[in-house]
Amino acid sequence: MRRGFTLLEVMVVMFILGLLATLVAPRIVGRTNDAQRIKAVADLKGIEQALNLYRLDAGDYPTTAQGLDALVHRPQQPPAPRAWNPHGYLERVPLDPWGHAYVYTADAGNYRLESLGADGVEGGEGQFADIDSKDF
Repeated sequence: MRRGFTLLEVMVVMFILGLLATLVAPRIVGRTNDAQRIKAVADLKGIEQALNLYRLDAGDYPTTAQGLDALVHRPQQPPAPRAWNPHGYLERVPLDPWGHAYVYTADAGNYRLESLGADGVEGGEGQFADIDSKDF
């Protein structure tokens, strides 16, 4: 005796799976923006730690011209750091979750570190809002 599923049984299962997909998918897809923002904050915190270690060795933060690359490679532009970790402070300078470079500027012992958000343009709201390291 052969046993199998009837067309009605298959249709009921497909209906249930479709219903579940319409309920679950929007919740999963809607979390992508949150996950990207959380990743950006984590990156900014890691870069800040590296900047603070650099400052302990070098005496000050890298200049704007030296940029975040000073955390990976010994700066060639003045001022030369008084000491520099031969292994660097970061393995590489990460890009933000949207594929843009993090923005770093420094002056007089202070710095600004931020991601320009999903649109890569200064300003914006919601998913396009900038994420500044001083905000957390």
